[in-house]
Amino acid sequence: MRGDFYQKVFAREKIEIVVPEPADQDYIHEKYFAELVSGIFLPETRAGLLAIVDRMKAKIDIDAVILAGTEIPLILRGESHNGVALLDTGKIHCQAAVDRMFE
Repeated sequence: MRGDFYQKVFAREKIEIVVPEPADQDYIHEKYFAELVSGIFLPETRAGLLAIVDRMKAKIDIDAVILAGTEIPLILRGESHNGVALLDTGKIHCQAAVDRMFE
């Protein structure tokens, strides 16, 4: 979230990337390393992450969320939440690799 990799790539396509508020970034970071990387997927953590999505949708009307960690898509399963697309970067990268193999 604090890096600029996605911002640079998406900017070339004129797509703006926004990040959660600092307190929400801290929450995500803490849950990611304290729970998710250890395979702990709690319903209250899922609810907390989806609440962040809901706040961002209400405040800045986001269209999608980049699930940029390998563990985040495991807890936020699904294609969307309240009209916000959930973009699983692992799945997207794998599909792109397969597509390239058959070009």
